[in-house]
Amino acid sequence: MDLKNKNFHFIAIGGVGMSALAKYLIERGCTVSGSDLEESKYTHLLESLGVKISIGHDKNLIKKDMIIVASSAIKSTNEEIIRAKELGLKVYHRSDILKMISDEFADSDKSYFIGFCGTHGKTTTSGMASYILNRINEHPSFVVGGIIPELNTNGQYDGNRYFVAELDESDGTIQKYKTDIAVINNMEEDHLDFYKNGFNDIAQTFNKFLKNNPSQTVVINSDNEGNKKFMQLYPDYKYITFGLIEGDYRAKNIISEGFGTKFDVYKKEQKLCSLELSIPGIHNVYNALAVYCALDKTGAVKQNLSNTFKNFTGMGRRFQKVCDFSKINVYDDYAHHPSEIKTTLNGIKSVLKSNEKLVAIFQPHRYTRLNALWNEFKNAFKDADELFITDVYPAGEEKIDGINSNNFSKEVNHKNCKYISGTMEDCAKQIYPFLKENDIVITLGAGSITKLGGLLKEQYDKVVTK
Repeated sequence: MDLKNKNFHFIAIGGVGMSALAKYLIERGCTVSGSDLEESKYTHLLESLGVKISIGHDKNLIKKDMIIVASSAIKSTNEEIIRAKELGLKVYHRSDILKMISDEFADSDKSYFIGFCGTHGKTTTSGMASYILNRINEHPSFVVGGIIPELNTNGQYDGNRYFVAELDESDGTIQKYKTDIAVINNMEEDHLDFYKNGFNDIAQTFNKFLKNNPSQTVVINSDNEGNKKFMQLYPDYKYITFGLIEGDYRAKNIISEGFGTKFDVYKKEQKLCSLELSIPGIHNVYNALAVYCALDKTGAVKQNLSNTFKNFTGMGRRFQKVCDFSKINVYDDYAHHPSEIKTTLNGIKSVLKSNEKLVAIFQPHRYTRLNALWNEFKNAFKDADELFITDVYPAGEEKIDGINSNNFSKEVNHKNCKYISGTMEDCAKQIYPFLKENDIVITLGAGSITKLGGLLKEQYDKVVTK
């Protein structure tokens, strides 16, 4: 489908993935409108670009000439969906639109479609790659799953040479895409409500995705156990490996300095360059190495990129500082899988000063995930000095008998854990008195906990103005 001059309408346009697609399309020359239940930073950004957004769903918004795009959260009973079907309009999933966009790049001999995927790290790596290409004037187009702070956007159209995208494996839609370079950060069991047979189902899905273009380059972390198993199962792809322990590209001489990291990049036994990061943790060394490998493959690496990597401060909701007060620093992170949580907490703990204490506040995301990974979650918080558990964010799911935060807090392997119930406002009121000077607070989860840092600051403001 030729996208230019088409008329798109997004139902639930305010989500991070949907808004990125909408922004790309309007910059591509399309007409875009949308609806959502509430305003957000994403709807405000789109409105500033001329997108007409309705707060609340209304069947009268649907017109015959529209391409209708609906979020996964939208049910068939939605009045806009019903109206679209009455008019004989096909309702597209956001992955269908991303495929339409990416096909314009994948089918060209003069461009690269780089897809970042894997259980963890795909938002950071896709955002980092987009940022690097932007800063070295390669004019990338991209659609990613978070705001790139330095660019203040999650999507853009800026030419036909590079297209960078975050590809989601959670519902199997990754099988739709045909990449020129696929970057697989890691592979672990997750989304077990969809992948009933665990890792084998996940591996089969990734194989179906890669089979769309067997001649593509697959950049893959060869230190990751799941990736190793995948390469053994499917050895015939054109792999370029990276890692700290082994790989075609390796990071060596790693030095941590505060919340930053320095390391050297080697290809085989040849040193290529030194890179410096402003974001902490070994996982971000892996992330940077993945990006460097992919961009080196395209020929984009023609200069010293150390300062460019250093100036990338991370993605929105990925160890993002949200506020500070009374010598207490509060960060927010999207981590909602046990491996992500362990990696995030370990990265912070490794760079804390002797007088600093790490306070983790965790909101479990989905009853099905907490149930499936209960034992893994129990052992994910050892690097936190204090741990608070809030109620499960259901994401539309029904409760599961016995699977709740109160029960989980009693079983978690942590000697200083407290269960805090109620709304995020309630949680802020209960947690604030426990915080002390020099605490490093990290909120963890994919749900409403992202609001908690600001609410803790509000509690502080109320106290100091009394």
